[in-house]
Amino acid sequence: MPKSKVRKKKTAAAATANNRTPVKVSGGPSSTLYVSIMLGLMIFGLLWLVVMYLAGSASWLTWMDNIGAWNYLIGFGFMVSGLLMTMNWR
Repeated sequence: MPKSKVRKKKTAAAATANNRTPVKVSGGPSSTLYVSIMLGLMIFGLLWLVVMYLAGSASWLTWMDNIGAWNYLIGFGFMVSGLLMTMNWR
């Protein structure tokens, strides 16, 4: 049976040096307005859920009690929209 040829292995330093390509970052850092809206949405969603749990059946929040389980969608919707904004944050 014929013997297969032995290949020379590249060194790890040579392999990573050839694969590096410079990456240009487009644009500068995010504005403070963008960051404050992003954080505000996440905090507002969290506060919505906390208020729903603590005072959902209070007499001054009857509208929140009438919404029912939709409160979860509203609260988590605000938090997820803030988290989605983090993907564009620089």
